[in-house]
Amino acid sequence: MQPLITTGPPGPRARAILERDAEVISQCMVREYPLVLERAEGMNLWDVDGNRYLDFSAGIAVMNAGWNHPDVMRAVGEQLQKLSHGAFLDFCSEVPVQFAEKLVSMLPEGLERVYLSNSGAETVEAAMKLARYHTGRKYFISFYGGFHGRTYGAVSLTAAKVIQRKGFGPFLPVIHVPYPDPYRPFGFSTDTCDVDVIRYIREEVFRTEVSPEEVAAIVVEAVQGEGGYIVPSKGFLKQLRELCDEHGIMLVVDEVQSGCMRTGRFLASEHFGVVPDIVTLSKALGGGFPLGATVASDEIMAWPPGSHASTFGGNNVSCAAGLAVLKILDAPGFGDHVTGMGAYLMERLKDLQENHAVIGDVRGIGLMIGIELVRDRISKQRAKEERNAVLNAAFRNGLTLLPAGESVIRFSPPLIIEKEDIDMGIEILDRAFSAVSL
Repeated sequence: MQPLITTGPPGPRARAILERDAEVISQCMVREYPLVLERAEGMNLWDVDGNRYLDFSAGIAVMNAGWNHPDVMRAVGEQLQKLSHGAFLDFCSEVPVQFAEKLVSMLPEGLERVYLSNSGAETVEAAMKLARYHTGRKYFISFYGGFHGRTYGAVSLTAAKVIQRKGFGPFLPVIHVPYPDPYRPFGFSTDTCDVDVIRYIREEVFRTEVSPEEVAAIVVEAVQGEGGYIVPSKGFLKQLRELCDEHGIMLVVDEVQSGCMRTGRFLASEHFGVVPDIVTLSKALGGGFPLGATVASDEIMAWPPGSHASTFGGNNVSCAAGLAVLKILDAPGFGDHVTGMGAYLMERLKDLQENHAVIGDVRGIGLMIGIELVRDRISKQRAKEERNAVLNAAFRNGLTLLPAGESVIRFSPPLIIEKEDIDMGIEILDRAFSAVSL
């Protein structure tokens, strides 16, 4: 369906709502452009002035099954007639149990015990507490460019943008190390940046900052999301797994953005042949409803009753939505569709790269793809202003995209996307690049 922009955004209704928003809503958020949504369906969004947009953002990688999927909406409607809030921390009900059973059936062996919460940050907080409880250790290691949320434990792990940390310290004891980025290898060799990062942890961090016997967990994104949609070198997670096993450290893999079939497999870490000790999931898990899951083995998740809980964790409506989402994602051929559409989108983006020198890199797995904009391909100087201009030009022509990192455009469309949607999006994006005179 071709986008239809009838009123140059923001239209009059949108402007009026944005003015009201500025008067009453905390302005701590960053909105990329003045989009005021009214409804959505499948691959399409409509704003309050009637403009229709083709969506390549999936609501920040949330609507993997498509906006307002009828199966999800049906499950929510049916559950609302029975029980919305079940106070799952005090009273049991079946829907959260059904959801957890289905989730575990889709995960690698060894991930069999589920803690339910409401958001990605909450899943990370639970993982940190669990790792400390299980190991009796205090410290964490995470990665530059990583984003794990904005609550205190999660933001302690986060090292993506200084504005997310400025004024909020002191933080939990977290040591940050480089993430193996084959395009920008942080002073390491391009070909061996994965090995170099592991060596850096062994020879620098463990020698000068913290003993490995004091590290509770290493927390890592299988594919770095907000940091720039960075796909690590193939052997990195396996080497990290070996390092953790050697020293009794928990390997926590944050799959909040990369999970739920985003890369063609339920967990992105499956592409690398690694099973985490603890995995965190949210975003797409609830199909637009607040739902998070922290998953570990029976042995690891052996904390006692009362040690952790959430008033709204295991909400019946969210779990009904989540169960419907899991059934959609688990349908025969769904992962193959994601892989096929991802390959096609990569191909079209590489064609676009040939026509626009500002595109320095195209990278990704499945439908988790980023293009990095640079002022020239030799120096790789980041083109942040140019990236923002392209995003706004695309928006004004009916395509919604989001940034990542300092100069990356991320592509995280609903996983139901088809070739004609990709072709339409690339056509709009091509015009956007040309319009801003890059």
